[in-house]
Amino acid sequence: MTNISSLKSTIVFRLILPMMLFIIIIESIFSYFVTLHNVEETYDRWLLDSARSLEQEVKVIENEVSVKLSDTALKIFKWNDVGSTYFKIQAENKGILVGDLPRRNLSPPLNGKAMVFSNLLLNGEELRMVSLKASGDLPENVTIQVAETLDKRQSRFTEILIADLAPQLLLTLLIGLFLYKGVNRGLAPLHELTRDIAQRSPSDLSPIPETHVFKEVKILTDTINNLFEKLSQSIDAQQQFIANAAHQLRTPLAGFKLQAERAQREESIETMRPALSQIQNSADRISRMINQLLVLARSGQVEESHHFESIDLLTLTKSICMEWVPKALENDISLSFESPENSLFIEGDEILLTELLANLLDNAITYGHSQGNIIVKLIQQPTPSLIIEDDGPGINEIEYKKVFERFYRIPGSSGKGCGLGLAIVKEIADLHQIKLAMGKSTQGGVKIVLQFPNI
Repeated sequence: MTNISSLKSTIVFRLILPMMLFIIIIESIFSYFVTLHNVEETYDRWLLDSARSLEQEVKVIENEVSVKLSDTALKIFKWNDVGSTYFKIQAENKGILVGDLPRRNLSPPLNGKAMVFSNLLLNGEELRMVSLKASGDLPENVTIQVAETLDKRQSRFTEILIADLAPQLLLTLLIGLFLYKGVNRGLAPLHELTRDIAQRSPSDLSPIPETHVFKEVKILTDTINNLFEKLSQSIDAQQQFIANAAHQLRTPLAGFKLQAERAQREESIETMRPALSQIQNSADRISRMINQLLVLARSGQVEESHHFESIDLLTLTKSICMEWVPKALENDISLSFESPENSLFIEGDEILLTELLANLLDNAITYGHSQGNIIVKLIQQPTPSLIIEDDGPGINEIEYKKVFERFYRIPGSSGKGCGLGLAIVKEIADLHQIKLAMGKSTQGGVKIVLQFPNI
């Protein structure tokens, strides 16, 4: 069973969800780094301000550097509701003047800089530290260092990041919901179209209304409407064809039945012969009509497939003409064939082309007069063409188009046909894209020209 995916689910899973995930990921990464930068900047400034407040406590007494911090001031400075704060004031010669930061490996070189920020590990805790070179007229270099644990930074970072991402994620979800609703609204015309077609009866081939239909959906409805129009025309043509066929078959069948009843009333074979002869004529007529109907049905099937093959038109035409010579002679008609010496290849269905040529020759012989002439010409240049002309009674110009209609017969015409011969010729010619033209021959009869497409 074929797995048919939904258009809505395809749009949702291939467009909306990937887009939302992409936006969420980009927003999260952007917010993470922006929040981290802002928190680092904010708390680094706090560290620097703390170091500068300690710088104010550095004094020079009797040409020596000293720092005096009261217990209250020291307690206030080191107070921290989250984490711990450490500091140290260290003179180049006197060493540590005050503070609780150890001396070992904690003093990054300033290298002429007024301050340096650094990270360090103290007793298993990660610290952020600022080292500041005290300014002013001092007898020796003094370095002030303030460090704090990262607990407060991490807590603040998490709070800001959540506060920043929460509305963005909510907005993204709202956008996704809006897009989902938009997809539903966009597909609504398709659902209405489905309901409209589902509620139709099999015989309703009227055009689909295109009210409130989007441009992309209108292309679909136009295509369906064109198909409905073709189906309607085809059904009408088939119904007309069936009606005409039933009408045409009714007459020979009625005659067949009447002559059979007549033969049953006769007692000797000699008196039966006229009725049997009429029965045979009716049977021949019905057989011919059925064969022609089958050819029309076959031409419709081939029209769907178009599986043509290369055919030598010269060989085919010559062979058909030879087959029809005996019938022409029976009617005291001369049948001649003129053609170039070289083969002439075309693309087509050999069986249908044989029927086409047979119907043309049959018409020419049937409606020709005694001691008449039929000429079949095959021309190679400029366009492959087949010409059939006779010197019969001819056809009035106003009848040229009508004679190619199914079951049409010229009023008062001789012969026992049912009006399908030239209709079959027209169907097969259209199928092969052959240009079919009828006119008056130089001998006063009918001239039919078939122009084949070049390979």
